[in-house]
Amino acid sequence: MKVLVPVKRVIDYSVKARVKSDQSGVELNNVKMSINPFDEIAVEEAIRLQEAGKATEIVVVSIGVDKAQETLRTALAMGADRAILIQAADSVDVDIEPLAVAKLLAKVVEEEKPGLVILGKQAIDNDMNATGQMLAALLGWPQATFASKVDIGADSAKVTREVDDGMQTLKISLPAVITADLRLNEPRYVKLPNIMKAKKKPLDIKTPADYGVDVSPRLTVKQVVEPPARSAGIKVGSVAELIGKLKNEAGVI
Repeated sequence: MKVLVPVKRVIDYSVKARVKSDQSGVELNNVKMSINPFDEIAVEEAIRLQEAGKATEIVVVSIGVDKAQETLRTALAMGADRAILIQAADSVDVDIEPLAVAKLLAKVVEEEKPGLVILGKQAIDNDMNATGQMLAALLGWPQATFASKVDIGADSAKVTREVDDGMQTLKISLPAVITADLRLNEPRYVKLPNIMKAKKKPLDIKTPADYGVDVSPRLTVKQVVEPPARSAGIKVGSVAELIGKLKNEAGVI
């Protein structure tokens, strides 16, 4: 079974995002970028499936700027077999919208014919949590989101997912789309020899035109601002005063 894993290049999770001076977006120039953490978990899960003999090939795909090759090389160093970059933007400030990403991925699926698509439940830059669901709808495939455990069978998958009331287990037929949550696994550390080997693995570069997909934005960002600064706490003299402030000022009781 071939597994397709979409990955996104985002600001590294350890970096504090800064708003541009003109409030047109988030500053991305000279900022450390890395693979989206949820997508990294998806790559790790695909590798574990291959190690268990349930996957024969892992193909990673990224949509964005040319520098996303670095993100794909990271996935290749982890253990993916080959990569596809769809160069859909010339500037790091251009974020391809989820519907356009889903349409491109649907075309890749038609071409590659994987038995499973696994990706992160969301990207940490826009937090839209929409691409996986849109892709499943476009393909007409079953989907299981927020996966914390995946068990692949011959023609089906059993997926444990997190919901508001606890854990839910679904059984879906394959091929399917699965989105990974944080508790699914812990990605492996990439060693230097594997990084060197990744440079020799195949990486194809395509464009949206190759798939006949229009990636023109349909949303317009009007303004981006920093969240309000957290105000300092206060001391209260008694429980009665605390209850009064919670009731009359905070409005929480």
